[in-house]
Amino acid sequence: MGEVMQSSDMEERVAVRAIDKNKNTNALEGASCTETISSDSPWWRLDLKAIYAVSVVRITNRMDCCSERLKGAEVRIGNSLENNGNSNNLCGIVSTSEQTIYVACQGMGGQYVNIIIPGSNKILALCEVEVHGQDGFGGMWT
Repeated sequence: MGEVMQSSDMEERVAVRAIDKNKNTNALEGASCTETISSDSPWWRLDLKAIYAVSVVRITNRMDCCSERLKGAEVRIGNSLENNGNSNNLCGIVSTSEQTIYVACQGMGGQYVNIIIPGSNKILALCEVEVHGQDGFGGMWT
């Protein structure tokens, strides 16, 4: 569902890998994870193509190494592409380095779902991102 992009690509670890339904947490095998190059405030964005009420964003973290990198990542939801969508409303902050991370968004409305790690010399790696919520007609979707 939707289109994805990220701030940069580490070799073949491109943005679309986070929505390919492959939850393999080893980025070195199975071509399942995204990864940015080390940069300031790297980000990943999903365009839902319409406004949805987002209840939960489920993130599958990289576990073959460096799972702690995701701590402090912000999940943002909204309708603006200002600052690549990273200025949209804050849904929540990742506070764990577990394999599966749930960020509750309480029905926040928006077309764009962003994950950004603020700070210098950061790397963003995601093995899967699932967005759950309701469309404007009350239907459930993922």
